[in-house]
Amino acid sequence: MIQNAWLIPLLPLIGFLILGLGNKFLTKSLSGIIASGTVLGSFIIAVTIFLGFLSGENKATTINLFDWINSGTLHISFSFLIDQLSMLMVLIITGVGFLIHVYSIGYMSHDEGFTRFFAYLNLFVFSMLLLVLGSNYVIMFIGWEGVGLCSYLLIGFWFKNQDYNDAAKKAFIMNRIGDLGFLLGIFLIYMTFGSVNYAEVFEGAKGFASGDSVLVVITLLLFIGAMGKSAQIPLYTWLPDAMAGPTPVSALIHAATMVTAGIYMIARSNVLYTLAPITQTIVLFVGLFTAFVAATIGLFQNDIKKVLAYSTVSQLGYMFVALGVGGYSSAMFHLTTHAFFKALLFLGAGSVIHAMSGEQDIRKMGGLKKYLPITYITFLLGTLAISGVPPFAGFFSKDEILALTIGPFSNIIFIVLSFTSVLTAIYMFRVFFLTFHSTFRGTEEQKHHLHESPATITIPLVILAILSTVGGFLGMPRIMSEHHFLSQYLAPIFEFSDLKSEAKAPSEFAEYTIIIVAVVVLALIVLWAMNRYIKKASVPPADDKQTPALRNLIYNKYYIDELYDAIIVAPINWFGKQFNNIIEIQMIDGFVNSIGKTVIWGGKTLRLVQTGAIGFYIFVMVAGIIAILLYNFIR
Repeated sequence: MIQNAWLIPLLPLIGFLILGLGNKFLTKSLSGIIASGTVLGSFIIAVTIFLGFLSGENKATTINLFDWINSGTLHISFSFLIDQLSMLMVLIITGVGFLIHVYSIGYMSHDEGFTRFFAYLNLFVFSMLLLVLGSNYVIMFIGWEGVGLCSYLLIGFWFKNQDYNDAAKKAFIMNRIGDLGFLLGIFLIYMTFGSVNYAEVFEGAKGFASGDSVLVVITLLLFIGAMGKSAQIPLYTWLPDAMAGPTPVSALIHAATMVTAGIYMIARSNVLYTLAPITQTIVLFVGLFTAFVAATIGLFQNDIKKVLAYSTVSQLGYMFVALGVGGYSSAMFHLTTHAFFKALLFLGAGSVIHAMSGEQDIRKMGGLKKYLPITYITFLLGTLAISGVPPFAGFFSKDEILALTIGPFSNIIFIVLSFTSVLTAIYMFRVFFLTFHSTFRGTEEQKHHLHESPATITIPLVILAILSTVGGFLGMPRIMSEHHFLSQYLAPIFEFSDLKSEAKAPSEFAEYTIIIVAVVVLALIVLWAMNRYIKKASVPPADDKQTPALRNLIYNKYYIDELYDAIIVAPINWFGKQFNNIIEIQMIDGFVNSIGKTVIWGGKTLRLVQTGAIGFYIFVMVAGIIAILLYNFIR
């Protein structure tokens, strides 16, 4: 079956072609079936291959479809690498992607661009599968650019709204900045190793000394690409604005697929990063700073999707911290659980927005518990999971990362990350209680239309809620089990890095302490949030300008966007205008226009010679003959 793995990306591509070409002819129901069915088919194939790896029947295999580029010493085949890491990513992409497709059938049922939307979704899934299945960096880059294009199309799907178009352009441009670093990294990889194939590059890298400057530069360039795609400081501001797209897009981009591409790329390149400890330290601190800053911003946001967006940025920071300390399997573990509970939370938010007739401000919600019982329960489970409440998925993966940070840099990393975890619980329970408890704060018309979402929306919520509840058991700590399923499954991928790693496993005492303290702190946060948002019914003020200065600073996202506008966008626009006025208009246009003016002037001047007098013509002819004779005589 593993030899048929090429069907996994092919099926969504076929779905895209059918939907794209038949956009004007297909019914909505048929479009939904085709789009969802192709992704489901990919998921089924992926499951059979995954089970083969578990049983030991399958081994890492490269499927060479055809020789693509042969130029001099450059040989690049269009081939797929089927191994434990790629199949884990494929399962997440197709599994969660299928649920989002089913959800979209109900959520987008009244949209006039229904078929076009599903065509974009299928193309997105195809691009993401290409990214994770490619056996070399060039194939990865094709998928990398593909998901960037699809994110632009999906974020700006409602293109009649100019703000949405601006958000799509912002995402596209900021990703191009990171992609330039990634592309330069690929060039340097080829110059250094003479190949871009993973197997040859990683084998060649093992001959380099740890900390070699070339490997440091390569990994830094690749990390720039990861910062753009996975929204890390300073290239993170596009992701919250990407909320302009339909909610299923937010779930697809921010949960299971696009934003995790950077995590996957570094995990895939673990050999290079393990041999570049300087880069690992930079990855660690960028992730830590991003996790903390994004968590603080999420505290005071009032748009339900914006809170989840900043939560995504923060959780991605967690994963980069894990990568920075060499915990590659831990990063992939949190990536997996995050796909479950963040997709659940985004889709749950979409169900709320659907019931509220498009309203996204949590200050105008409240009391939705009795109107949306399924959404309420599933959103609660997602909140418990992301907050790290045992035994939900986030508890195991987040605590594993926290345990890894004990020791490095005098425990500063552990303290900051633990505080960030506390902030996560605070803003998530704030959103939960303001949305579903207390009294309804919307309009009477909204209240009249409140209802639970259809089955196409609630069934994916229930499935994701189950995964968010039990997903953590993929990797239980040593004090609970000797077998860490995900770590053992991915062991062949990270074998070299694990051997080179100097990280020490935390003691049983440390693990017990983390768990006990986490449970106590989470209990206090829940009690505080219930008292504030249910008992006291405290609601954020409508006029955010009257809030204290620090809170206002955080609410306005530290004015980072404004800073970028001032130091980057405004100067570029100024230089653009100067170049336009001086170089373009005065010099280039002036030169071209002067030629035209010279021809016109010459024509008007010569026209005066044509007087129509025969005597004048004879005179000019005789004068011309005399001039020619004189010229020849002088010569």
